[in-house]
Amino acid sequence: TIGEVANLLNLKQHVLRYWEKEFSQLHPRKKEGRNRRYNPEDIELLKKIKYMLYIQKFTIEGVRRKLKEMKKNKFQTEIDFSIDKKEMKKQVVKDLREIRELLRG
Repeated sequence: TIGEVANLLNLKQHVLRYWEKEFSQLHPRKKEGRNRRYNPEDIELLKKIKYMLYIQKFTIEGVRRKLKEMKKNKFQTEIDFSIDKKEMKKQVVKDLREIRELLRG
């Protein structure tokens, strides 16, 4: 619930409600239209937001930009990883063919 998460993060409940309005990435489920249910991803995101605002002294807009950049970089990393896997597969197939040719003599 919002109270539990507020206690966990040492924040006021109204701060969490405000952040929900400011950061579109935050979307706790609302049970019965009232009680918020935060999942682990929401809590991790809240920790990042708190760190950027309170420790790194970002503005709200700065945090928005940083979160967008982080999402883009994560997506790019996933693309790079899939490309690397394809290249690795090609190399393994090539190596196996070379080994087969060597064994055939």
